[in-house]
Amino acid sequence: MQFVTDPLVRLRDLSVRFAGVPALRGVDLDIGAGEAVGLVGESGSGKSVTWLAALGLLPPTAQVSGSVKLAGEELLAAPQSTLDRVRGGRVAMIFQDPASALNPVQRVGRQVVEALRLHRGLGGAAARAEAKRLFELVGIPDAGRRLDVYPHEMSGGQNQRVMIAMALAGEPELLVADEPTTALDATIQAQILDLLRRLQHEMGMALVLISHDLGVVADMCTRVCVMYAGKIVEEAPSEVLFERPSHPYTQGLLAALPAMVGPRRRLTAIPGSVPEPWNLPPGCAFAPRCERATKACLAPPDFRSMGPGHIAACVHARELVMA
Repeated sequence: MQFVTDPLVRLRDLSVRFAGVPALRGVDLDIGAGEAVGLVGESGSGKSVTWLAALGLLPPTAQVSGSVKLAGEELLAAPQSTLDRVRGGRVAMIFQDPASALNPVQRVGRQVVEALRLHRGLGGAAARAEAKRLFELVGIPDAGRRLDVYPHEMSGGQNQRVMIAMALAGEPELLVADEPTTALDATIQAQILDLLRRLQHEMGMALVLISHDLGVVADMCTRVCVMYAGKIVEEAPSEVLFERPSHPYTQGLLAALPAMVGPRRRLTAIPGSVPEPWNLPPGCAFAPRCERATKACLAPPDFRSMGPGHIAACVHARELVMA
C-alpha cells in the first residue's frame, strides 16, 4: 500500500464479518491530512462498510478486527465516550440519502444546533447564529428562514447541503462523503461537488469520496483506491490510474465508460457479477470474471509495484501494463 508519513487516519488489516461471513477482508489504507482520496468499485465491494466499521457504526453483531488509528489514537477498542467525541467532531460522514439521514420531525436548524452543542459546546443564540453561518457557507438561500423548516419542505439538493452543514459543525479533520450526489440531478450534483471541493480547500480537511462515478473521482481526488469483494485491489495517483490502470478489474471499469471524444464504440461490460461473500473463489476473487485468469490466480495475489504510489494485486499486473 502507499503509506503516508504521519497519516491522519491509518487502517491496518481492517476486517468485518457478519454471522461469520466476510464482508471486508483486510483493508490497509492511509489518509494524509488535507488529502482527497477516492474509493471506487461495484456495489458490495466494501466501500461503505470500511468507514462504517472504522467509525464504530456497524451493528453489535458485526465482528470487526484490525486497527483504526486517528492521529495515532486507536478507535476500534476505544470507549463509547471517545467515539462520540470523534464521530461528527474530528471525523464527519455524509450519506447518499439525506432524506433518511435527517430527522423528519425536527426542524433542520435544530438538528444542526444539536451538532454544534455536542461538538463545540455552543447553545442559545450563539448556536443559532453559527447554524445560520453554516447554512450560508454551504449555499442555502434565505438561511435564517430555512433554519425553521422541516426536511420535507426542502429539495433533495438543499437537504444534502444541510447534511454538509451538519458535518462541518464539528470542524472535522476528515470528511467521508458516501455517494453524496446519488439521488440528485446532474446540475445539482455538480453544485454539491463544487461545494465539497471548495470547502475542502478552504478548511484544509481531508476528504474520502466513495462513489461509483469514476469521472467524479478523477475530478475530485488526488489518489484512488479500487475495491473488489472486500479488498483494495489497486491504488494509484488519480492521473496514473486513469491513464495506466494495471488491474484487470480497474481496466474493466474504465472500459465500461463511454468515450467523450473520438469515434463511438460499443461499451465492454465486465462479465458475471461480484461473488457472494459466502461463496468467494480461492485465490483472486476476480479470477472467475477475468479473461486473463490462469492457474497462478488460484493463489491469493500479492501487491505488485507499478511505479511511485501505484500498486496492484494481480499476478499478471506487469504484463497488463506492458500489453
